[in-house]
Amino acid sequence: MAKFIQLYVTGGTFDKDYNFITGELYFKDTHLSKMFERGRSTLDIDIKTLMMVDSLEMTEADREIIVHNCKLSKTHKIIITHGTDRIVETAKELAKEKGLSDKTIILTGAMIPYAFGTSSDGFFNLGASLAFVQSLSPGIYVCMNGRYFHWDNVRKNLDTGYFEELD
Repeated sequence: MAKFIQLYVTGGTFDKDYNFITGELYFKDTHLSKMFERGRSTLDIDIKTLMMVDSLEMTEADREIIVHNCKLSKTHKIIITHGTDRIVETAKELAKEKGLSDKTIILTGAMIPYAFGTSSDGFFNLGASLAFVQSLSPGIYVCMNGRYFHWDNVRKNLDTGYFEELD
């Protein structure tokens, strides 16, 4: 079993950039390497970009790519950056896959792009995900707002913008 942490990038607000002229958000490249450097991380992390999509535009084929790559990963510790609007749906698809039962998989995202600087929650969510992936038992989890949630007991509260347990 490999000792590194696999990090899969799928897009979402986490990696969006801001066009100062049009005011639109867009994808260019992931910010993850810069974030790990800024955070002075000494962990062995392999970053692989699977796609750069907004989760509202994510398809079943995109989810199949995520599941497939998690199954192929030689490590048992995986973090997936993902858009927050459909993060629970992807977690559910991962949980259906029997070949992942020995892996700890954390899905995380951001409500505000990292490119917005200190107002982004992405840096905090990434740090929490790194801690949780090293300490939680195998399973599928969503990590937001400094907390982790089991994949089948979480929702995004659309009124508050926070993630919360169902019961």
